[in-house]
Amino acid sequence: MQANKMDPAEEPPSMLWGLDPIFSAFARLYVKDIVQMTESTQVPGIYFYNLHPIYKVDVLGTVVYKREREDFFCYGVDDGTGVINCLCWKTDLMKEECHPTTSGGKHSDGARGGFNPVAELEKLRRAQQSRCHLEIGELLRVRGPVKTSRQQREIMASTFYKVNDPVMAVQIAWMMEVPQLYRLCYDKPFQLQLNETGDAAISPLSKATNTLRDFLKQKSVTSFRPYDVQELLQPLISCQPQAASADQEPVAGPSACQQLRQLLKEALQILQDTGTVYRKVKSQDEVYHVTAHDKDLLIAVKDIIREDSKREKYAEKGCHIMHVLSAVRQRYSLNVSKAALELVLKSLECNSDIVSTSDNYYTVF
Repeated sequence: MQANKMDPAEEPPSMLWGLDPIFSAFARLYVKDIVQMTESTQVPGIYFYNLHPIYKVDVLGTVVYKREREDFFCYGVDDGTGVINCLCWKTDLMKEECHPTTSGGKHSDGARGGFNPVAELEKLRRAQQSRCHLEIGELLRVRGPVKTSRQQREIMASTFYKVNDPVMAVQIAWMMEVPQLYRLCYDKPFQLQLNETGDAAISPLSKATNTLRDFLKQKSVTSFRPYDVQELLQPLISCQPQAASADQEPVAGPSACQQLRQLLKEALQILQDTGTVYRKVKSQDEVYHVTAHDKDLLIAVKDIIREDSKREKYAEKGCHIMHVLSAVRQRYSLNVSKAALELVLKSLECNSDIVSTSDNYYTVF
C-alpha cells in the first residue's frame, strides 16, 4: 500500500504538536485507521488522524501469521478491522541458550531451600519466552511507534506480550473502551485557536472545564447543582453584541444566558466523560457528585472488593475492574462510569486500601 502524504497546507506546525495530548500517548486506534493515516511532510515517522499528530499506537488483536528470526519475532496482528505487521525484538535474556547447571553445590543449595540465582534466572527466561512466543490464533497486545517499511505500515514494538483471555473479558473491555476514545478524542479534529498575536489560545470550553475542575478541587465540593457553579463561567461569555452596520440588519443569535447554559452543559459533560463527576440518580433535580470526594462511593467500592475477594473465584487474582463496575452499578448506582470507577480505584490504591495484583485486577491487603 502506498503511504499517503499530508498536504503541507493542512498540516499544523510541528512546534504545536505537543499541545495535543494524543501526541504523547499510545493511541488506541483501529488497524484500518493506522494503515490509512497520512504521513507528515515535515517530520517522517509522524502520522495524522483527523489532524492529531501520532507516532506510537496501542493494538490488541489475534496473531494470524508469524515469522521468527534470530533477533526478532514478526507477528501479523488482526484486530477485526485489518491486519498490521508487528516487529517484536527479542531481549538478550530471551536469546540466551539454556545452559544446564553442573555444579552439585548449587543444586544442593536449591534442594535445601537456598536461593539459586542460575535456576531463578532460567525460570525468568522461560516465563518471558512463554509470554513473548505466540502461536497463530493467540491474543497479542503490542505498543510502539509506527513505521513505514517497503511502503507498508508496521509497528516497531517497544512492549508486547501474550494476553491470556479465556472468557474474553479483556477483549470485551477493549471493544467498549476504544469506541469511546474515538468519540471523545480521535474523531474530534485537533483545532488550535490563535489570538491576535498569532499565539495559541485556549478554547472557551477548555477554560470552562478547567475552571470547574479547579473549583471542585480547591473547595473540596462533594456535590453540587448546575446553578451553583454557573456564575463561575460568566466571565467566559462575551456580553458585547456585534454592532451592525447602517445597511445591515441585526443578526439573531443565542443570548448570553443561552451561551452560558450551553457552555456549562458541555463542560459538565466532559467532566462526566472523564469520571470527575457523576450523577448518582438521574432526575429533574440535577445533582452532580464529585467522584474523588464521594466517601460513600469509595466505601462501596472497597466493600465490594473486600467481600468478593474472599470468594474462591477471585481469591487468587482478585476482582477484575469490569466485575467491580458491574457490582457497583447493581449495589450502588447504575450511573457510575468506568472512568469514575478508575479514579476511585486509584484513590483507594494510593491510600493502601486495595492493591492491584495485575493489569485491572484488585484485591484487599
